[in-house]
Amino acid sequence: MLTTESLTEAESQLAHNLAITLVKDETDVNEVGKVIAYLRSIVEQPEAGRRFFSYLKTLVINGRQIGHSGRTAGYYRSIESACHEYLQSQQAHPQAMLKILGWAMRLMRYYKVSPIEDISILLSPQVEVISERQAEIAEVFSSQKFTVGQILEATVLSIKGNRVTYEILETIKLTEKEPRKAASLKEKQVVKVKIIALKDDGSIKNVKFNE
Repeated sequence: MLTTESLTEAESQLAHNLAITLVKDETDVNEVGKVIAYLRSIVEQPEAGRRFFSYLKTLVINGRQIGHSGRTAGYYRSIESACHEYLQSQQAHPQAMLKILGWAMRLMRYYKVSPIEDISILLSPQVEVISERQAEIAEVFSSQKFTVGQILEATVLSIKGNRVTYEILETIKLTEKEPRKAASLKEKQVVKVKIIALKDDGSIKNVKFNE
């Protein structure tokens, strides 16, 4: 089980805020993973923190040339801005930066599928420690790789007309049109669903009842 013993309360808050900011900017979690990989590769070297921020600036400047899609440059700008806001104070502590960034990437997956009603609540100076439940969910999504055609177990949460709301992995809630099956399903029923589409970040976009 993933724990947060290695994070202080202040570091936990920074991880939350960093993740929320990046999710609001619709930043690709895979690009965050790449900058984490860079920091990990230099974390033991002198002035690793300063070099990391220089690297982010370089990505922003050259984003159009090195990006693999039209949105990549925007992702780099979001990452550089968020890191400058929440990690600048940790520049002299690259190991702490690495921990915070690692947790932020896990939490990005959590917030993408479990949005909170008022996202501004966490973007405050008040410290909120990552809960055990959030840790478990973040662990699932940091290690899970979904594929189109994959069959998953889902619980029927609600049925409204031909629209069925499924809950997958006790976390992901998706509402889909099921004109042929909605009438025969019941709330709280456990069924099988097939992934029919994924989002750019690899999370589930659409599913369909599987016979």
